[in-house]
Amino acid sequence: MKPTLPPAAVVAAALALIFSAPQVAAAADAGWGEERAMPPPISFADAARLSLAELAARGRRLFLAKFTAAEGAGRPGATGAIVPTKAEETGLPTFFRTAGPDSNACRGCHNDPEPGGAGDFVANAFVSEGFSDADFDTVDPQFSNERGTPALNGSGFVELLAREITAELRAQRRAAAAKARTSGRKLRIALSAKNISFGHLTLHPDGFMDVSELEGIDQDLVVRPFSQKGVFTSLRQFTINALNAHHGLQAVERFGARHTGSADFDKDGVSDEIGAGNITALVVFQALLPPPIAALPQDEAARAAAARGRALFSEIGCASCHMPALPLESAVFTEPGPYNPAGNLRRREVKAPLAFPLNAKGLARDEAGRILVPVFSDFKRHVIADANKPHFANELLAQRFVNRDVFLTARLWGVGDTAPYGHRGDLTTLRGAIMHHGGEAAAAQKAFEALEADDQRRIIAFLQSLKLAGAGGSP
Repeated sequence: MKPTLPPAAVVAAALALIFSAPQVAAAADAGWGEERAMPPPISFADAARLSLAELAARGRRLFLAKFTAAEGAGRPGATGAIVPTKAEETGLPTFFRTAGPDSNACRGCHNDPEPGGAGDFVANAFVSEGFSDADFDTVDPQFSNERGTPALNGSGFVELLAREITAELRAQRRAAAAKARTSGRKLRIALSAKNISFGHLTLHPDGFMDVSELEGIDQDLVVRPFSQKGVFTSLRQFTINALNAHHGLQAVERFGARHTGSADFDKDGVSDEIGAGNITALVVFQALLPPPIAALPQDEAARAAAARGRALFSEIGCASCHMPALPLESAVFTEPGPYNPAGNLRRREVKAPLAFPLNAKGLARDEAGRILVPVFSDFKRHVIADANKPHFANELLAQRFVNRDVFLTARLWGVGDTAPYGHRGDLTTLRGAIMHHGGEAAAAQKAFEALEADDQRRIIAFLQSLKLAGAGGSP
């Protein structure tokens, strides 16, 4: 069944609601004396029947809500792992700054310059390798990785770009596999999408695939654009992970009886803590957050400096990874997405996906009519540290089998409003972040270092012009 798109007026109403509503969560729909912050549970089908404005309002309310123990906040019997994992008896308190849960609300960390944005160093999270986290009571790097809070602005466009790249790469693989099978000879192909090279793949007639030449992507060719390591596929997966790890709220679609045999997996006395409808509302709220845009200074000299800085940014090689814009074929966001892993609601589990267009106002288009999304990223993982520049390899734990010196290319849109910098927010200046680049970025770093001081300042001025202007960032 093909989803029905809401009219443009409804989308505009949803966006207006998100960005003009008071930044205080509404009172919960509970009886007198009830201490619940979340709206009542609804199914995915119920969520799909709401108007987009109503669903966005519900998602915003959930994002702002300070969750309580009465509705399942806390996880005494479970860890923060992304797969359901029982906790050992440790005697840790219900809320704990290191092992978590460590926050009362989504906006507790994603709040700068307003809900959905980034977070200061004080909001850093401590995470372990992800799959079967052991509870830990120390910030020692051998037990946890410290991570800064990423801005969520433009996340809907980010996920759509990742989906299109994935679909294109997989189509190339299918075509090559079919050709190898019919020809009876192995075939080596170059994988690329949206002018991004992902290395080579060799297909054999018997179906064997040699993946040793892939670059910056997993062997399944799924682009995972969320987290600083690039390990989460969708906003839905990112949201479900965060609810459990940071708030102790277990999504029914992953931690419920279907997968764990228990409606109260974390043993906090609350069953079915957050269902598919409210997860969907949270996803919709995040997907509708507007993309960051460039906001050049009003002062003529500063404006000229930023414009020259943009040119220099490309000339010294930064744009080879931080690609200024990627073309998007369609701005229609569908939920659930096509590549959700198990434990996250999947397409085949719903009658029809929810579908709505993202607001692309202010974004340029190419000659083919495709939306040019100014992400300043290539959606690939890269080695960005070496013996001379080890700062970005200061973690001791791998995450989802990604090496310690490898990170997803940071999306620089909005970087002018998202200080501090680096994966743990320990760099206070853009200059410092640039100077710590090594590995595959070493040549660009050295080129920056070799520039005249004024040209270095011009590049900084350009980066400062990349604002979260759609979400209250400074012009």
